[in-house]
Amino acid sequence: MSLVELKELVKNGKAKETEEMVKSLLNSGTNAEAILTNALIPAMDEVGELFQKGEYFVPELLVAARAMQKATEIIRPKLQEMGVKAKGKVVLGTVRGDLHDIGKNLVKMMVEGAGFEVVDLGIDVTPEKFVQAVKDHKPGVIGMSALLTTTMMSMKDTVALLKSEGVRNSVKVMVGGAPLRQDFATEIGADFYGKDATEAKNYAKFVYEE
Repeated sequence: MSLVELKELVKNGKAKETEEMVKSLLNSGTNAEAILTNALIPAMDEVGELFQKGEYFVPELLVAARAMQKATEIIRPKLQEMGVKAKGKVVLGTVRGDLHDIGKNLVKMMVEGAGFEVVDLGIDVTPEKFVQAVKDHKPGVIGMSALLTTTMMSMKDTVALLKSEGVRNSVKVMVGGAPLRQDFATEIGADFYGKDATEAKNYAKFVYEE
């Protein structure tokens, strides 16, 4: 029973076994922060690398992320007791008019897996709701997702509203989704375009490590 074994269980998406292993490790005196830092986060980092190399696909990513979620549900109260804080805060949402959330949910799982707190605004999120979330939660990053070309322009409206409400400089804006490209992200004034969930996670880490 070890952190190395736990990491492999998460990588392979073995949710039930992951849950049991985490409980056993805690019962045997393993520190919750050690479980997070030495097994769970490295597991999701490796999963992200495998995805980018084309060795893992969306189904593998999803099952690994679910295993990770099972583990974090168990250790979260312990981490709070220990006063371990999240690395930072990220607001995510699928933009106004768009009801697709698989991409956004993948980003959420990967970002949470890297030790961040995620405020998930869900689908069909208006520019006003994004701006209010920035004011309320003071995240370092907001991430907007779109799957339809018809809803992409809502991202431009959100960036414009962040500016007019005076909070644009307080937050980094990342965008992603099937129809998006770097030139669109540049055109609307976003800080980052991520082509997949791993890139989004790496950008969140970069922002908070700057």
